[in-house]
Amino acid sequence: MLSQEEVITLMADMESDRVERTISVREDKLGPAVCAFSNDFPNNKQAAYILVGVNDDGKVAGLKITDDMLQNIGNVRLNGNVLPQPSMVVSPVYNINGGDVAVIEVQPSFYPPVRYNGRCYIRVGPRKAQANEAEERRLTEKRSTTAKTFDSRPCPGATLADIDVERIKFSYLPAVISAEVLEANHRSLTEQIASLRLYDLPYSCPTNAGILLFGNTPVFYFPGAYIQYVKFNETDVTSGVVFEKRFSSALINELKSLDDFIKSNIIKSRPVRNDTMQETHLYNYAPWALRELVMNAIMHRDYESNAPVYIYEFADRIEIINPGGLYGEARPENFPNASDYRNPVIAEAMRAMGFVNRFNFGIRNAQAELNKNGNPEAEFHLDLITKFKVVIGINRQW
Repeated sequence: MLSQEEVITLMADMESDRVERTISVREDKLGPAVCAFSNDFPNNKQAAYILVGVNDDGKVAGLKITDDMLQNIGNVRLNGNVLPQPSMVVSPVYNINGGDVAVIEVQPSFYPPVRYNGRCYIRVGPRKAQANEAEERRLTEKRSTTAKTFDSRPCPGATLADIDVERIKFSYLPAVISAEVLEANHRSLTEQIASLRLYDLPYSCPTNAGILLFGNTPVFYFPGAYIQYVKFNETDVTSGVVFEKRFSSALINELKSLDDFIKSNIIKSRPVRNDTMQETHLYNYAPWALRELVMNAIMHRDYESNAPVYIYEFADRIEIINPGGLYGEARPENFPNASDYRNPVIAEAMRAMGFVNRFNFGIRNAQAELNKNGNPEAEFHLDLITKFKVVIGINRQW
């Protein structure tokens, strides 16, 4: 992070397109600013800074920045309203001339265009503005030269006929782009789909995410892109298979089908009476926790592998195994406090479709739900290198 002297220098630079000054910590103020800097429309290829606690004239406002305010600032990265998820760091509080100043450092995104609540913002000189169609097209074209992750790359050999264009147009576009932007949009459908990282304009083909999320037959291009559920009779794989099911169509379909399957076929409950003789329900597995851990496996898996996601249900536990170990910044020593996204486009889509509510909180919340339901804490096997395995024990009272 910056030194205090560097912060004071930035406060005085009134011409920079890499600095914004604000006295607000409201999300509707910070979200568009983070979005604009993430898009890096001037192509500075450098970090940009939001100075919280500084007036427009560059002078300290005299704010007292509390821990709750810092938490609110950090939530801009995690709550899923800025997508793809921005790369940002919030500094410790500086005390300058009797007032507090916090600095939000925002790195340019590898996956523009970035949107806040469905709107794309860019930096135009010392101010931010909503991008027009030509500007958003430039951001889309810029992404093709910086795309790093597997899901954002073009899928050679695939064509527009390989994806459900109508589903994207009538279901997905309205979910991720604001109504007024869609109404004023005069771009071609392929340009609109490309802006969502589902189509690659230079290669004239869907991206890998486009095929996985909306493909007519994803396993044709990615043989391991399915979820395999197996229920065993007892506590090991040699005890005999009771039931099995495969989910292998586009994720836009299978996520809902899998969610319904978990609720109706895996989760079991029975009524019990508590000390006050009131009737409650006892669940074999905490419903929200099981769903969250399954969705995490689908979101973070390695789709270049020919292995599927496995959900094994035994008499005393459930095991979820997905190809691909910890990724990027996430390592055994900082898991689950640090996270990274192997598939940011798929993660964005799962957030938009309501299968992920918030980033980087799923595992901690799942553990809390398991504990509340009477299940042991989930066990994470982080030493498998090419796989990620979660073991969820059945409710101790079941």
